[in-house]
Amino acid sequence: MWRHIAANALTFLIVGLFLLGGVVLWGAKQYSSAGPLDQGICLQVRSGSNMRVVSKDLEEQGALSSASIFRIGADYSGKAPSLKAGSFLIPAGASMEEIVDIVTRGGQNTCGTEVVYRVGVTRNQVEIRELDPASNRFVEVAKYNPDEEETPEAYGRVKEDPDTQYSVVVAEGVTSWQVLTSLSKIDGLEADVTEVPAEGILAPDAYEFRPGTKVSEILGKMEASQRQILSEAWSTRADDLPFDTLEEALILASIIEKETGVPEERGQVASVFINRLRQGMRLQTDPTVIYGITKGEGVLGRGLRQSELRGETPYNTYVIDGLPPTPIANPGRASIEAALNPEETDFIFFVADGSGGHAFAVTLDEHNRNVAKWREIESQQGSN
Repeated sequence: MWRHIAANALTFLIVGLFLLGGVVLWGAKQYSSAGPLDQGICLQVRSGSNMRVVSKDLEEQGALSSASIFRIGADYSGKAPSLKAGSFLIPAGASMEEIVDIVTRGGQNTCGTEVVYRVGVTRNQVEIRELDPASNRFVEVAKYNPDEEETPEAYGRVKEDPDTQYSVVVAEGVTSWQVLTSLSKIDGLEADVTEVPAEGILAPDAYEFRPGTKVSEILGKMEASQRQILSEAWSTRADDLPFDTLEEALILASIIEKETGVPEERGQVASVFINRLRQGMRLQTDPTVIYGITKGEGVLGRGLRQSELRGETPYNTYVIDGLPPTPIANPGRASIEAALNPEETDFIFFVADGSGGHAFAVTLDEHNRNVAKWREIESQQGSN
């Protein structure tokens, strides 16, 4: 009898193990298979939340076939303790495994409402945008110039939402004075800096922040980024450049940045200045003259006078030899790379061509013809 009982018990154990194995395999397949979402959603994970709360929210929004399997999978993978607070885009058809990865890997928020402060060369702008999960595109809610227009009601609404994301985007070619002045006016930042950073040392880019962040913290990130960009470009620089220091490279990069807004031209513009420096010619570039007048504090807003082009200042490259004493703006990565790896050309002249770009020339006669064409274009534009 005991043998019969033992045999039955063993049989039940084996069957039970097979059933358990089948359940585990079924659960694993459920965990990794495509989920039931028909279109993307924006998942808000509050600070201090946990996987149980998140799984319930996901289940209510139709993103999970089983909240229990979701939690078990998160625990088994060891990712449950790594849950991050924030706003996360959960795409249509996302598996439970993919969702766990999205809410635990960290990094920037991927959806929700965001406020973008844009610091430009000639004007600043604030954009309020909201991600549409269904199309995975940001939809503009409001846009305004904070220096000239009243703050829209939409701004006040999103400011009250603790999940609103914030970033400041600094354009290439802005001066350090413009950066500091603009950052200090953003009401979500703590203005704790009064001294303008050295020109050229701030990397133009996008920087996320939270309300209460200090201006000094963002400036620190900008400086660290610019040092890295400059160091990387310097390590792969071309041979026989007509300057010897990182500072000189930064000065030239800032001039290139201010001379052209056409990305494809940076290498050619750089070659003109490199060729002039090699031949001992003066750079003769208007942006340096303008910086000598404004000191980087705002836009000149008019054409240069002949007296200003002849005036002796450290930044008047029509009068001085070589490079000016400091950068004249904060150049981006592309201009720094162009300064250190310019195109190989014989160009020593360039002038606007009416298309937003420039006409380049090797000889003075060719340059004079290009200038005549530009004057004709200017005259036609003035008469229209």
